[in-house]
Amino acid sequence: MRLQCEVEVISRLLPTCGLRGRGRGTRALLSLGRPPGRAWGGGVYLMVCTARDRVGTRYKVQENIERFFTRFVEEGKATVRLREPAVDVCLSKANASNLKNFLSAVRLAHQGTDIGALPLSALVPAKTSEVEKPKTKMIITSRRDYPLTKNFPYSLEHLQASYCKLARIDMRVLCLKKLQKLDLSHNHIKQLPATIGDLICLQELNLHDNHLESFSGALCNSTLQKSLQFLDLSQNKIKALPIQFCQLRELVNLKLDDNELIRLPFKIGQLDHLRFLSAARNKLPFLPSDFRKLCLENLDLFGNPFEQPNPLVPNIQLKIPLTLLECAARATINYRIPYGCHLLPSHLCEDLEVAKTCQCGRACLSSFIQITVTMNLHHVAHTVVLVDNMGGTEAPIICYFCSLDCYSQFLDRYLQSNG
Repeated sequence: MRLQCEVEVISRLLPTCGLRGRGRGTRALLSLGRPPGRAWGGGVYLMVCTARDRVGTRYKVQENIERFFTRFVEEGKATVRLREPAVDVCLSKANASNLKNFLSAVRLAHQGTDIGALPLSALVPAKTSEVEKPKTKMIITSRRDYPLTKNFPYSLEHLQASYCKLARIDMRVLCLKKLQKLDLSHNHIKQLPATIGDLICLQELNLHDNHLESFSGALCNSTLQKSLQFLDLSQNKIKALPIQFCQLRELVNLKLDDNELIRLPFKIGQLDHLRFLSAARNKLPFLPSDFRKLCLENLDLFGNPFEQPNPLVPNIQLKIPLTLLECAARATINYRIPYGCHLLPSHLCEDLEVAKTCQCGRACLSSFIQITVTMNLHHVAHTVVLVDNMGGTEAPIICYFCSLDCYSQFLDRYLQSNG
């Protein structure tokens, strides 16, 4: 029987302050079996093979186990204490189920159970692949180095495949469940599969310099909501991001430079962990109203064709009297009435999700007055890259009003302050 895990062999004869192996464990292959022929006097042995010692060190098992420590076996950890020699064999990072089976077999061998009833293996030197440390990082920077016939190591946590002329994301990559960083920059990728959302540990995704035209709403509804902290979509061909984008609420760093964006996500203020935002050299005419809610460390909006705001020229979408649908929608949001697809048609839920907020704090859906006003970007960011070559740090932002009365009050204040 064999078990792959990390192992420390600690001598109990050494002074407590100088125990060997107190540090990080070594990748090893444990085997429970009998030696070939009559070597070592027969019996059942526990053999530990490592990358430095593939031949292995053997320990007799029968009537030689002083104690098993199995309190953390569900976490893949256990210790086998031997009498002779006086060592502790400490196991960690093992598959919990396999570890239980292995310890059960060792216990039976210690008790002298009939050898024929034990799942023994041949005590032979380990192969290099069985004891080498799992590969956690792979960097590929050319097409000729990209593996076409061999799978990626299952243990990868960081994969970079840049300048490989990839037209799509390799489905083998989507099987790497331990992946935390995925860098596919400088390729020719046009579309993202929804199955990227199955990478439950993914924290960083770099898609800089590809041919993307969109970012799927399905990705925003995936497990990326809980894991993704860094997203680089710069230098692509994206015109807009989906409504669901702001469900990626763990985002800390978002790069959208050098795209064709005509607007930022409507509910961008929901990204309350966001600290670094760059959307330079896009086609943004103004910022969404929700932009005021951000609290950033660094903001870069340089090179966008921002329009000159004019609060005196409103875009009036107000319908008087209000429709029944508008009244019901406003009441649902203002009074925080619970709703969902189990209560309302999905299209009504989507409309409620993108409701506007008036300056008075009340909601409006499709009946409103819209204007743009100037906002100093230092109100939402500590460091601001200049918006233009003139040294400006101001940009136009949308404001909504739910009624003529709210707009009139704003207009009075605006005219008084501008004398």
